Amino acid sequence: MNGTAALRQYQQMSAHSGVMDATPHRLIQMLLDGALTRILSAKGALKQNNTAKKGEQIGSAISIIEGLKASLDFEKGGEISKNLDALYEYINHILLQANIKSDESLLDEAGKLLSQIKMGWDSIDPNASVS
Repeated sequence: MNGTAALRQYQQMSAHSGVMDATPHRLIQMLLDGALTRILSAKGALKQNNTAKKGEQIGSAISIIEGLKASLDFEKGGEISKNLDALYEYINHILLQANIKSDESLLDEAGKLLSQIKMGWDSIDPNASVS
């Protein structure tokens, strides 16, 4: 096994271990981080005229956001869950348009919205009781 393959395997095992040990709160943080990372990567690919990588990264970000949407609990979350659902849908629309139009400003808008959601999520005390 060469050094690159070994590093990749270590990273996959480390990521898998991090997910297995994570709390539900931490998992959402990881998903938000992952979506933001993919958007930044898509932006870099766009600047390099790498259409395939841009599309792949945007598609991956959309998949992550779909996962976030699927994790919403409308019973417990009420209006907040409904608003997040609509916001995630809007972000996915922006990402699709960014991919079609190769528009960096749309990637920036999607990233800004996700960053705001992440800041709000990060400010939640994961140990607080839910009434």
